[in-house]
Amino acid sequence: MESDNLFDRLADLFRSNGSVNWRLAREIAESVAGESEPVDPWLAEEYRELAATAGMRIAATSPLDPTGKTIDVLAVDRRTWAGNNVEAFSYLAEPVAEKMAGGEGFGSPLQPLGPALIGMQMGSVVGFMSHRILGQFDVGIPAGTETPISFVVPNIEAFAVDHDLDLRQTRLWVALHEVTHHAEFAVPWVKEHFLMLMHAFVEGLEIDPDEISRRMETLQDPESLQRMLDDPSGFSGLLASEAQQGPLEDVRAFMAVMEGYGEYLIERAAPGLIPEAPRIRQAIDDRREEPSQGEQILQQVLGLDLKHQQYRLGAEFCEEVDGRWGDDTLAKMWDGPQMLPTLGELEDVVGWAARVLL
Repeated sequence: MESDNLFDRLADLFRSNGSVNWRLAREIAESVAGESEPVDPWLAEEYRELAATAGMRIAATSPLDPTGKTIDVLAVDRRTWAGNNVEAFSYLAEPVAEKMAGGEGFGSPLQPLGPALIGMQMGSVVGFMSHRILGQFDVGIPAGTETPISFVVPNIEAFAVDHDLDLRQTRLWVALHEVTHHAEFAVPWVKEHFLMLMHAFVEGLEIDPDEISRRMETLQDPESLQRMLDDPSGFSGLLASEAQQGPLEDVRAFMAVMEGYGEYLIERAAPGLIPEAPRIRQAIDDRREEPSQGEQILQQVLGLDLKHQQYRLGAEFCEEVDGRWGDDTLAKMWDGPQMLPTLGELEDVVGWAARVLL
């Protein structure tokens, strides 16, 4: 392999033909994620077995079909997850890169460094995410491409130990969470609708050309470049204004429903299967009180604050709909995007029912 020092390879890595330098992004992501930590084969097999168990349980307790097609399951370390997933968030990076390439005020000689700047930004986001996420759908926002169910084993094991939880029960709880969300996004219209919402959100962002130029100049100074990589807030300030509230609320509502419905299903599936489920749920809630470094970067760079407390609001919405009208009524959410509750309707189940059921 070439030199392990990232800066020894920058001249080569900065070459890019696309709007985003994904090669550089992967290098940054893997560098931030850290050294490889191979997962023992027996442990990887246990995670695959638990995912199969979770799939059968979710299929038996919901209208979703996690067993409808073969599900690839990966048990990986942080570095592998980061390298595998850096391009999965291209739906965030490429529209911003296109704005930089075509917007007014970006005609400087430094403009060719734009793909590197966005690549470094995305690499940092994914690299920092890899240090805390438990699985593929524990990122705050899902991947935009079809990806295997991925368990980030060192993080799951550390989470269980840190909270004095049973290891196998924690692994199974995470498997239920991941399989549930994989099944949600396997519903034919869900991923397309999500990408449409994200496109509307990113379209509303405004880029600050002066700040972009300053960051591009930073790329030419190795010491400043290192500081930018080490500091999770180093890419903030690229936007000239905050995101438009309408598209942001639409994204928040969608993610609250996806995560809330997942929590609702796990609470139905866990009894008798995961005795420690309430303790695991509390530990997850406590963990969400403080966003990860990757989420902080997304919030600072894109204004994408997903407000984790709204995830619980989504679960309470599902529980109340089920309690009032039954799970068959709740299942109508999956008939199409028009059936999803708005952000306001998450606190007004009667208003939602009046709109979609009458």
